Amino acid sequence: MLAVGERSGLSELIAERVRFKTARVRAAGVNPVGKLTSIIAGMAAGADSIDDLDAIRSGGMRQLFTGVYACATLGQFLREFTHGHTLQLASAARAHLVNLVEHGNVLPGIEQRAFIDIDSLLRPVFGHQKQGASFGFTKIAGKPVLRKGLSPLVTTIGTEQGAPVIAGIRLRAGRTGSAKGAASMVAEAIRTARTAGAGGEILVRGDSAYGSSVVINACITAGARFSFVLITTAAVAAAIAAITEDAWTPVHYPGAVLDPDTGHLISDAEVAEIEFTAFTGRRKAQHVTARLIVRRVRRLAPPRQGELLPAWRHHAIFTDSPLLMLAAETDHRDHAIIEQLIADLIDGPLAHLPSGHFAANAAWLTCAGIAHNLLRASATLPSRRHRKARGATVRRELINIPARLAHRGRDHLILHLPQDWPWQDAYDGVFDATHRGPPARAA
Repeated sequence: MLAVGERSGLSELIAERVRFKTARVRAAGVNPVGKLTSIIAGMAAGADSIDDLDAIRSGGMRQLFTGVYACATLGQFLREFTHGHTLQLASAARAHLVNLVEHGNVLPGIEQRAFIDIDSLLRPVFGHQKQGASFGFTKIAGKPVLRKGLSPLVTTIGTEQGAPVIAGIRLRAGRTGSAKGAASMVAEAIRTARTAGAGGEILVRGDSAYGSSVVINACITAGARFSFVLITTAAVAAAIAAITEDAWTPVHYPGAVLDPDTGHLISDAEVAEIEFTAFTGRRKAQHVTARLIVRRVRRLAPPRQGELLPAWRHHAIFTDSPLLMLAAETDHRDHAIIEQLIADLIDGPLAHLPSGHFAANAAWLTCAGIAHNLLRASATLPSRRHRKARGATVRRELINIPARLAHRGRDHLILHLPQDWPWQDAYDGVFDATHRGPPARAA
């Protein structure tokens, strides 16, 4: 995986953009390239805390890598980060993502169509030493819960053929509203996608927390299309009530069947659309007129209680997508893929926010984003099966290999895989693509 990073210029970008002119501890800011790549390598191997970074020094790892730092040294290095250093590292991460797209099979089809998704999460923390930790709302089993933590904001870039990668990740205090900083994050992600080769349509998607005038106008200004859930205000409710009953179209949801007599679809979910002007309470320059696509799902009556009139739950999507109504609604529902990416991060380096220093945790987040993108780039090389595999699957089958090292001569190492290792062909594909021949390029 680090070979993929080196071939895409990760070390050069860090050396060029991340610089420590002063440091509280004199030697702590020395060699940011080696220390940051050590952190990223540890995350790729499954480290979710600073102590876990010692995994890259275990077994035969010292025979494969030189200049691997102790976890205490890496923790001290992270504590030297300030907000400015975090911005430098984020800049290197964005430039590295562009290189990954240009020199690999990451984000196939980005030149035709790309999706940008945005979402936030609340990572719980404990104790009184975490800078920025405060109480904020999150959902557990669909119910809002007040919890103490820190709140990262994540933007991703994806395509129809490729799994999403992280365009940006920003740490915020736990009590921060979901939409704070979202407009600048979206604009930044759109610029990154354009630089990476997204010459066609870009669709920005998000839930109701981001369906605001500021975020949607940021999409329009940047030349991207948008698809956001709107909170059901009085104006939205009036627009939904204006939809005629014959305008509703059944959609293929679980339980949908065909009527044998008419051939029509019978479903508990239906979709309709109407033109809508949003944000009329603001100045006229911020008004946006687009399509309001409404999905209604039938509320089931309680057991042993008859239904007098059908009751529906309505979900309004505000979009300027040029696609047909059902295709645009399906496009928006695919926004849920960002939840899978967040689950991968939580199952890996974001299981903890390991430092008491806010800027150190912000740098940890950015390293986690780089590690995720490198895992995704490595997974595109061996086989079609790994292109959309979970991060834990990639680590188990391509990174954390129970192999034995043997020496032949002074500098020649042989890696002996277990007999009948089921993923040997996939590993060979990654090794050949990264160590032999020219860098792989997107088809």
